[in-house]
Amino acid sequence: MDSLNLLLDGFAQALTIQNLFYAVLGVFLGTAVGVLPGIGPAMTLALLLPITYSVGPDSALIMFAGIYYGGMYGGSTTSILLNTPGESSSVVTAIEGNKMAKKGRAAQALATAAIGSFVAGTIGTLLLVLFAPSVAGQVVKLGNPSNFALILLALFAVTAVLGTSRLRGFIALFLGLAIGLVGGQTGQARLTFGNPLLADGIDIVVVAVAIFAIGEALWVAAHLRRRPLDIIPVGQPWMSREDWGRSWKPWLRGTAFGFPFGALPAGGAEIPTFLSYVTERKLSKHPEEFGKGAIEGVAGPEAANNASAAGTLVPLLAIGLPTTATAAIMLLAIQSYGIETGPQLFDTEPDLVWALLASLFIGNTLLLLLNLPLAPLWAKLLQIPRPYLYAGILFFASLGAYSVSFQPFDLAILLVIGLLGLAMRRFGLPVLPLIIGVILGPKLEEQLTTSLQISSGDVSTLWSEPVAVIVYAFIALALTAIVVSGLRKPKPEAPLNEKEEVSA
Repeated sequence: MDSLNLLLDGFAQALTIQNLFYAVLGVFLGTAVGVLPGIGPAMTLALLLPITYSVGPDSALIMFAGIYYGGMYGGSTTSILLNTPGESSSVVTAIEGNKMAKKGRAAQALATAAIGSFVAGTIGTLLLVLFAPSVAGQVVKLGNPSNFALILLALFAVTAVLGTSRLRGFIALFLGLAIGLVGGQTGQARLTFGNPLLADGIDIVVVAVAIFAIGEALWVAAHLRRRPLDIIPVGQPWMSREDWGRSWKPWLRGTAFGFPFGALPAGGAEIPTFLSYVTERKLSKHPEEFGKGAIEGVAGPEAANNASAAGTLVPLLAIGLPTTATAAIMLLAIQSYGIETGPQLFDTEPDLVWALLASLFIGNTLLLLLNLPLAPLWAKLLQIPRPYLYAGILFFASLGAYSVSFQPFDLAILLVIGLLGLAMRRFGLPVLPLIIGVILGPKLEEQLTTSLQISSGDVSTLWSEPVAVIVYAFIALALTAIVVSGLRKPKPEAPLNEKEEVSA
């Protein structure tokens, strides 16, 4: 009942004229930027992050919630119309969505994606309201050793499950940790190379904009096709009675897959979207349509994607641990106002947190009300010439990074880290572990330092709490499973010419 009363207070704050305006603005901007090709929700958030600096924390986070959901919707629009997923979690939506669009059913694909996102987002946010405060209440009782172990688990989990190569994931993580060490919290300059502007470290906003906006823009610009994009015409989104009948169960099943996976320390929506697609393919009464444009293959994965997005906010708000790129950028928005994230957030900033949770419901509703009628407009945005598009991204990203501290030196840092992001994409290094390393690295150091200070340097204090021991045991089991699975992989056969040389 307390949570319900607090949520109602949050609605009272979020529904003021000013905050409602920022919610509408966030949904509109998020969708407008997110719908552009090659731009996913994380890049949308990073690109628009500096906009929030000119308003108060409640209005900024409410606008950011709208940008968050708008970017998610824009990514599905691009996947359906162009077969160009903005992020890996939208790949499954593109499989059937683009096939539907090519068959002249783009309107139905966009409608089931939008309504499914609304259903999953609403249920996921309701579950977030129910579970996040109780999780925070338990986590706040933990000591520094347990918090150190939990952060270590988050770093390991996010890194170990991404990409085809765990080695590349850990390389990206250590790059992020190295960037996070610049300046440092010990009072002694680290990795500053004698430059006083690096004494306070590299601003995480500059890092996020460089990796997501600059690195992605340079990468896509380097692979631009000369011919214009083939835009599939979109009518007014609508669904027949048969489409509704085939979609509502996948929406609910996708939500059931997405939220629990999103709330796990590993986070991510790739696994639940894939499981949703496989499940719908097995349960569908029209299995012959899969691979040719089955509406269930859009409804289920898109619901799983948005429910997972709501689930990732559980560890973000309750523990202060971001497990996806979009959650990491949202954490930056909260920290930019000097607000300390973690389990105390519900006690120290209750008005702000509950206004944010209420705004998730509002933004989700506005997304449905505004974007279904505006779907033809978003499709026209795809006609912007891509050279102009990415030139604009580079300009606004540079402007946003400069506005952080109004130092020209930040533009040089932006370019260097942007080139690092380009190189990471070239060599297949995932960018999420780097961002998580930059954000959580200083927190990990802080928990370690505090633990050792309290114990007068006794290292055994790191495993002196039951939760810490359980977490370390889980990490050890996971590492053992990774090593065993690697040893069991069959060795690739030698090429034919090598076999001939050996036999000779």
